[in-house]
Amino acid sequence: MSEQSAIAAVEAAGIEYEVTRHGRVNSLEEAAAARGITPQDLIKTLVVRRAEDDYLFVLIPGGREISWPKLRALLRVNRLSMPDAVTAREATGYDRGTITPFGSTTAWPVIADTLVAEPDRPISIGCGAHGVGLTVSAGSALEALGAQVADVSVEA
Repeated sequence: MSEQSAIAAVEAAGIEYEVTRHGRVNSLEEAAAARGITPQDLIKTLVVRRAEDDYLFVLIPGGREISWPKLRALLRVNRLSMPDAVTAREATGYDRGTITPFGSTTAWPVIADTLVAEPDRPISIGCGAHGVGLTVSAGSALEALGAQVADVSVEA
């Protein structure tokens, strides 16, 4: 998969977007600055495994991480895990650090933390390639993805 897959999916959903290409970065702050946004507007797309061949995407703002107790309670499961890099690639078609729900090889369910869900908020997410981001409206993106919005993060 590549950035073309993510861009094609965003275009097919009718979402306005901007692509930012900045090359590899070494921190959340560097990535946010390169994309012209604040760190909390840089959204991490994390792949979570519920069961064998059963994954979901969790969208978390920069500076925060998944609250495993909150996510397990929301999903009503006792066990969740994050797949290794090879498995995440097999499940999504994207390498870690580039993962986005847009254009994934499988349209896994999406859960977005409540802090992502301000409708007119511009957010930047992965675009399928290292050093490339998609800036989109949070409301448009979450609607297109059919995302479930829930409180699933804590400060990192």
